[in-house]
Amino acid sequence: MTLLTQLEHYSLRFPQEVLLVQVQYDQELDEILIFKGFSSSLQRSTPSTPDISLIPDYASIVRIDRLKSPYTPEVPEYIEQNLSWSDFATYLENL
Repeated sequence: MTLLTQLEHYSLRFPQEVLLVQVQYDQELDEILIFKGFSSSLQRSTPSTPDISLIPDYASIVRIDRLKSPYTPEVPEYIEQNLSWSDFATYLENL
């Protein structure tokens, strides 16, 4: 299961949360918002086909922020900030 798929499944299980994920690939950073099983890039165009992953296999996750839904960019309500992938993966294992 890809990283993105794991994050999307988490967001389906916890629809009261929004995940803001910062990834790095091709020497650039991208921010991806994940909510109720759907992902959207905040900095690049999002492919219209869900078969195309927003996070390439070679990408590294810089941080994951958990926010309360609904997401309001002007006044975000953080549950947790700056989680590493290993921190979040541990969290997933303990669910």
